[in-house]
Amino acid sequence: MYLQGGILVVVAVVQILLHINGTSACLPYIPREAWDAKPPKSVEKFAGPIPYVIIHHSYQPGACLTGSECCEAMLSMQKFHQQDRGWNDIGYSFAVGGDGRIYEGRGFNVVGAHAPRYNDKSVGICMIGDWTVNLPPENMIAAAQSLIEYGVRNNIIASNYTLIGHRQVRPTECPGERLFKEIQSWPHYSPMLDVVDPNSIRT
Repeated sequence: MYLQGGILVVVAVVQILLHINGTSACLPYIPREAWDAKPPKSVEKFAGPIPYVIIHHSYQPGACLTGSECCEAMLSMQKFHQQDRGWNDIGYSFAVGGDGRIYEGRGFNVVGAHAPRYNDKSVGICMIGDWTVNLPPENMIAAAQSLIEYGVRNNIIASNYTLIGHRQVRPTECPGERLFKEIQSWPHYSPMLDVVDPNSIRT
């Protein structure tokens, strides 16, 4: 859909901006239909406000810089998660691209597949790319923080939420060493550790 001159992507962004402006927010938001997401196999919801925000990086696919590249990255992740891993949908709640836009994954208050034992009480935000050595650009960081602020302001995310990196709940390098150091300076970051063997639990 986004390959047809990019028109759908542009229109979708404008519509979401207008909608969110009504609640005193302005987010460069790309809904699922704009990146041509496949339907989820099933959707399981949970009640909010959401107590945890968990930051990830995709590692692969690598960083995307344009709308079309980021749409391709979203499709790649969804295909891997649905077909190779057998999950219901792309694992993350949202992803942030190098174009500074927020891409809808499962969305708020939908059980994810990104953090064992936290999937039904967290929002998982994936920064598209490998952020082991380099820091995501400022527009990505700003977009992620704006999404969190939007969630808090609208009582979707708890005002006393806990922010952590993926590695704090399972053995992984995610969200990348450089990004992990960065999020430690973000509001509500907690050094908590709750890591267990991922093979012993349902993801």
